[in-house]
Amino acid sequence: MASIAFIGLGVMGYPMAGHLLRAGHEVGVFNRTASKAEAWVAEYGGQAFATPAQVAADRDFIMLCVGNDDDLRQVIGGPDGVLAGIRSGAVLVDHTTASAGVAREMAQLCAAKGVGFLDAPVSGGQAGAEAGQLTVMVGGDEAVYDLARPAIGSYAKMVRRMGEVGSGQLTKMVNQICIAGLVQGLAEALNFARCAGLDAEAAMQVISKGAAQSWQLENRHKTMIAGEFEFGFAVDWMRKDLSIVLDESRENGAQLPVTALVDQFYADVQSMGGGRWDTSSLIARLDRDK
Repeated sequence: MASIAFIGLGVMGYPMAGHLLRAGHEVGVFNRTASKAEAWVAEYGGQAFATPAQVAADRDFIMLCVGNDDDLRQVIGGPDGVLAGIRSGAVLVDHTTASAGVAREMAQLCAAKGVGFLDAPVSGGQAGAEAGQLTVMVGGDEAVYDLARPAIGSYAKMVRRMGEVGSGQLTKMVNQICIAGLVQGLAEALNFARCAGLDAEAAMQVISKGAAQSWQLENRHKTMIAGEFEFGFAVDWMRKDLSIVLDESRENGAQLPVTALVDQFYADVQSMGGGRWDTSSLIARLDRDK
């Protein structure tokens, strides 16, 4: 069993760290809001620390799940950051959804300290994190991946190395492109069904057995019909992710007309006060326009 630090106890990180401890690993935690780290220790055990440097000291693995590129830079390279306390030979696994560029930047900082680095964003949402059923897409050196794979498996149903550092983040961008288009398509389909006088629930039951089946349809159509959005992956975070996607597409030349359009639709949802609503709230802007 490994000695592990987990940094970032949000809706994803909190249960992920719990799965590591339940799997038998020694786990220390840090969270910017200390009360959340204290609550985690009260629920699971382990130990809370005052800084990233302290929690990283003498650990085999340091897992991160924070907000964005700037958060990563601060938590890893800041005065009290991970690299101020980490030992040579340890491995840093970053589960944040961030840019491929910052992954490469952090990997260089880690290499200078003799530390392995993996960018390993996740998919599966809060429910997947709580169930230990996340999908993890990883970029980094194969030997480093092999070291970290068993620990990551504590909260994952699918883990795959996609290539060198940055490849995990690029694969997560592919994931978000797919989700954006799928949710908008589902929103339009439900809106069309209702405008056509159909039983929308019955229509979903029928088409879910054919080529239109998807995770979004199976798990979100009922709440979309009911207009319930106070859960799940927030629109604010989806817009953060899509901004990363669109920035990357400008660098690599990929054409993303649908993704760019759906990003603006999410901006409409934000203007309606739905920044913390689930991404399935795209249907709310269609209802608004009736």
